[in-house]
Amino acid sequence: MALLIVIAALCFLMLAAYRGYSVIIFAPIAALAAVLLTEPAAVAPVFSGIFMEKMVGFVKLYFPVFLLGALFGKVIEISGFAAAIVAAAIRYIGRSRANVVIVVVCALLTYGGVSVFVVVFAVYPFAAELYRQSNIPKRLMPGVIALGAFSFTMDSLPGTPQIQNIIPTTFFKTTGWAAPALGTIGSLFMIVVGLIYLEWRRRSVMAKGEGYGNVLVNEPERVTAVVLPNPFLAIMPLVLVGVANFLFTKWIPVWYGASYTVAPQVLPGVHVPVTTSIKTVTAIWSVEAALILGIALVVFTAYRRVSGALADGTRAAAAGALLAAINTASEYGFGAVIAALPGFVVISDALKTIPNPLVNAAVSVSTLAGITGSASGGMSIALAATSDLLIRNAQVAHIPMEVLHRVVAMASGGMDTLPHNGAVITLLAVTGLTHRQSYREIFAITLIKTLAVAFVIGVYYATGLV
Repeated sequence: MALLIVIAALCFLMLAAYRGYSVIIFAPIAALAAVLLTEPAAVAPVFSGIFMEKMVGFVKLYFPVFLLGALFGKVIEISGFAAAIVAAAIRYIGRSRANVVIVVVCALLTYGGVSVFVVVFAVYPFAAELYRQSNIPKRLMPGVIALGAFSFTMDSLPGTPQIQNIIPTTFFKTTGWAAPALGTIGSLFMIVVGLIYLEWRRRSVMAKGEGYGNVLVNEPERVTAVVLPNPFLAIMPLVLVGVANFLFTKWIPVWYGASYTVAPQVLPGVHVPVTTSIKTVTAIWSVEAALILGIALVVFTAYRRVSGALADGTRAAAAGALLAAINTASEYGFGAVIAALPGFVVISDALKTIPNPLVNAAVSVSTLAGITGSASGGMSIALAATSDLLIRNAQVAHIPMEVLHRVVAMASGGMDTLPHNGAVITLLAVTGLTHRQSYREIFAITLIKTLAVAFVIGVYYATGLV
């Protein structure tokens, strides 16, 4: 019964999200209904103590990232920089390769350390302009962004600074560059298979006469200037954000040390010392600082273009960021409640019985990521519960920890992008599309990511490559 309650709550939320209902409303309904069926008296305490704590905690940490990401995307849009990059891409690469261009831009930002949520905001104006000029149906766009931002650069390419590649290092004593050969092979699998599928979808849909679309939501403003900015200048903010994020990640721990305390002697209004663990906020502060620099560069270099539309643009960006952040935070609270239920423990314990260490790791992490709707959340739960067992079994089978690291990281980005996933909900909210319109392509990328994990495990056993 406990297991059925978890499955029912998950299916209910996925169905609600797919049919276009607000996750802000239905995530707590699904979570608390599961608690009600498990222990009715615990509904109110769980709502306040788990759901709202996790939801508010997510907003506390990440809303500035959402807001700055939305502002960055908006100034890129109204400055004409997005249109300039699109015009250059069409000139040098061609309209027929629009998907390749978007995947490359997403990959550069994500591999540079920019959060996948920020990448959605930053790339959307650019992708919308490219799709509009090429008359490609807009509803195919989320799948392309998902391939570029949510797949190989998130957890497969060696050295990626995304959290999905960092979490395994604390359990397996590895580095972010673990298993470079397998990671590269897995990345190539995702890129090739993903682009083949997306190109097939584009050709088949356009062959039926479908174009970009007319009745659309949250469309970026079109830039009508005859003379567009220099494309090299236009791409500089994207490069700056990636480089600055990397540098701030290195510099912030040096500047602040392991922790920083604000004492009453420094700020008299602070009656109790406030201590911040720098390790837990370095990645967030780095992205925020990089985005501020990117926004400043756009405004400074294109002030005449942005000044007239900046007031309206910032209001629109703030509204979009708030909606996306609360959507994702509500889903985060849902995952925390589900992880506390007895049925979730049943699933977690059952997964431990799979004998092969790599298959066990892949299935466990991917399953828990799918249930919680979070790659990092599912992986953290799985490794906290099973890492010791996985390590022992891998050592018995003479499997290097680097291979286990790469399989776990890739598996976390497998089934995490189900309909209730926060990044998926953010992607659809930002692009103004619905699950019904665009989830088919996103789910295809989800399956391709999952197949890539099995492919990499097979390559390892066949060749011994690390």
